[in-house]
Amino acid sequence: MSSLSRRWIGIGALLGALGVTLGAFGAHGLPDYLADLGYTGDDLARRLDIFHTAILYQLLHAIALVFTGLALEQRAIAWWRFAAWAFLLGVILFSGSLKALTFVGPSWSRLGMVAPIGGISMIVGWVALAIGALRKE
Repeated sequence: MSSLSRRWIGIGALLGALGVTLGAFGAHGLPDYLADLGYTGDDLARRLDIFHTAILYQLLHAIALVFTGLALEQRAIAWWRFAAWAFLLGVILFSGSLKALTFVGPSWSRLGMVAPIGGISMIVGWVALAIGALRKE
């Protein structure tokens, strides 16, 4: 297997492991942790939902990175290399900013403006993956 494929499969697998770990924390420890910070009621529920969304998208794109790594083993085309980077950037910006928003107060609400950039990066990754699959190279 090429080093390019191994790299993206490894990154995807590590993001998956981190996602499962943080998901377990989100299900078992996060509600009490946020409650100890003073978040209650609808605010607590909203923060837990934001964290859940961050983990869901991280896990989906971890799988996408593993899949892209496998695809790169078959054809190491530029579109798929670009897709891998777009997925990684999307996870960092989208999931990362949502995770941060789970814990910060209202004065950090502008951090939420980063999430759409990460979401667009994820979409671009999927489009690049499709273009690479449909092109004859």
